[in-house]
Amino acid sequence: MRVLCGIASALLAAWALFDPRFRNSEGIPTGAICLPFSLAVAGVTVSLAWRTAWRKPVLWFVLLLTGQAVSLQMIDAGTRLHYQHYRPITWILAYQPWHLAFVLVQAVVVAFGFRGRWSAVRDWLGAHFRWWQLAGIAAVFWLTAATVSADVRRYVVELIFAAFLQTLSLGNVVLLAWSIPEPQLSAVRERLSQWLDQPASLSPIRDPVVVWAAVWVSLVAAFLSVVSYERHPHIPDEVAYVIHARYFSEGRLTLEAPPVPEAFDVDLMDLDGERWFSPVPPGWPAILAIGMALGVPWLVNPFLAGINTLLAGVVIRHLYDLRLARRCVLLLAVSPWHVLMGMNLMTHTAALTCALLVALGMLRAQQGAAVRGGLQSGLATGLAALIRPLEGFTLGLLGGAWILIQAIRRLVRLPALLAYAAAAALTTGTTLYYNRLLTGDPLTFPIMAYTDKRYGLHSNALGFGPDRGLGWPIDPNPGHTPLDALINANLNTFSINIELFGWSTGSLLLVALFLLVGRLKPADWMMLALCTAIFTVHFFYYFSGGPDFGARYWFLMLTPCVVFAARGLDWLCRALGPGNDGRAVAATAALALMALVNYFPWRAVDKYHHYEGMRPDVRCLSRKHNFGRSLVLIRGERHPDYASAAVYNPLDLRAPAPIYAWDRSAAVRRRVVEAYRDRPVWILEGPTVTGAGFRVKTGPLQATDVLTSHGTP
Repeated sequence: MRVLCGIASALLAAWALFDPRFRNSEGIPTGAICLPFSLAVAGVTVSLAWRTAWRKPVLWFVLLLTGQAVSLQMIDAGTRLHYQHYRPITWILAYQPWHLAFVLVQAVVVAFGFRGRWSAVRDWLGAHFRWWQLAGIAAVFWLTAATVSADVRRYVVELIFAAFLQTLSLGNVVLLAWSIPEPQLSAVRERLSQWLDQPASLSPIRDPVVVWAAVWVSLVAAFLSVVSYERHPHIPDEVAYVIHARYFSEGRLTLEAPPVPEAFDVDLMDLDGERWFSPVPPGWPAILAIGMALGVPWLVNPFLAGINTLLAGVVIRHLYDLRLARRCVLLLAVSPWHVLMGMNLMTHTAALTCALLVALGMLRAQQGAAVRGGLQSGLATGLAALIRPLEGFTLGLLGGAWILIQAIRRLVRLPALLAYAAAAALTTGTTLYYNRLLTGDPLTFPIMAYTDKRYGLHSNALGFGPDRGLGWPIDPNPGHTPLDALINANLNTFSINIELFGWSTGSLLLVALFLLVGRLKPADWMMLALCTAIFTVHFFYYFSGGPDFGARYWFLMLTPCVVFAARGLDWLCRALGPGNDGRAVAATAALALMALVNYFPWRAVDKYHHYEGMRPDVRCLSRKHNFGRSLVLIRGERHPDYASAAVYNPLDLRAPAPIYAWDRSAAVRRRVVEAYRDRPVWILEGPTVTGAGFRVKTGPLQATDVLTSHGTP
């Protein structure tokens, strides 16, 4: 049997590698490849455990693993800008009937596995929960399984289907934990004790579990940044951040206006007379500029993600204990939300670094390092405001309130409060000075001036009203109302349930378990206060953050969510009793392993590879065809076609290097070719034109030939 499973695994791996059905027209793997890969892993696992006492738990794990792999194939996530949904049942029946057949088989097997055990389950639930607690946990568990749709009937059907799949996975996990033999369970408890409790004398910053978890996060995020993200911006914001960081790294505050602005039009780049600059807050581009100067901007967020893991371990150990800190960093190490956010070029990982530094500084101030802790917290709060103003404002309110209360209670000395206020004021002054340099008014933020000019007055402001919003298609309704805010909250809560851990049972079950049943400590209330503040501030903002990298506007909730999940696991271990606590940990480990095998590859391949049509092809074509000192016209849409090329423009648009211009119309083409008459011209067709990657249409041509012989794009 072991040999047969090994042979089957090899055949499945070969099938996944060579079958064209698992690749697109360009030969790039699609999300469908994750299913045979999962089956191959299942075969290897069975072959290793077949003649051991772990055979039965491993068979349940294989069923769980395959069940998630199958369910992922029924989801429409993809590279287009939209929230993921299960495909309609009618579509699945027509095109993927065997996927539904497997779900039914899994349901029958799980139901058969529970025969004779229902009374034990009922008795255990009755002994540990009140009816309202079970109702609350069930509501969180089922209502976050799917998110809203414009068609209410479709939403209801999808919610029932998604909730059924989550319930089926939960039953599968319970049977897996139940099937572990007692001797193996004792070994799990012993190994767990070694991992979580020893050695307790090390300082938090030198804890090997925390350090190795941080290294793992940085390495995986860096690997995904190269393989999945291809060291290339994909979201419009990232394009602006890259350009912003490039001119910051050269010591510039702005750029010279392009010779033909319409041909170099990029989102979040503002033209003010002779100045051309990005209006986004300067904090993140300044940090990214360090990586830009070193030639590795794509490594900045992976590095910060590892630092965040380390900082989270230190903060949690200060607030709770060694065991919980280690559990939390291990959960962070296998959190798709955390790791995948670490592979991109967005602001959120750096904002989390600031939040953790704020917390750590305040803890140090409380423990005696008054001035140093206050300065650290104040500077980190100000830096957060320079990166993401709303998050900085929220951290400032929470941090200021906490340190003031502690000073009144004489738990923190007055110098800490003064140091915090001075450091926060210093960085706020930097923001005001930067605003004045770009807009002429210290109180006018460049991003607000940009959106007011481009999309209408108050379009990007907080609050409710018909004038809020930029008219994006993923904004639920025009303007912003309390109903829109509730829809945004639903979208974000669903995203956390999916992205936090990538579990087929949903990620919020342990969180809900702790918050509804557990006993909250003062540190838990602090975590809840942060979540409430983030929720409240963004309730008044018209946009949820979109489907890019989960609930990214709520990313500061990551640490509290992980803490609550770990606390929920602790509660479950105690409820199961000293002899069975290892079952809960083994089940959690199985879910984490399943996410590593299934969810990470699926998400990296199915969604974020060439996300929104953004591709680094221009970088490759430039080397292949040696564009040199030429003008390269990009045919296609502003995003993704021209945006993908614009990031490779030199900052000086007269430099002896390829100049990429948007071939948006005949009139603009004529003007830009006239501006670069002394250069050969290449014409590239972008992804929206070719339906695949960038393609050289023609070139090199003389400028006069382009002006006389080529029609509109």
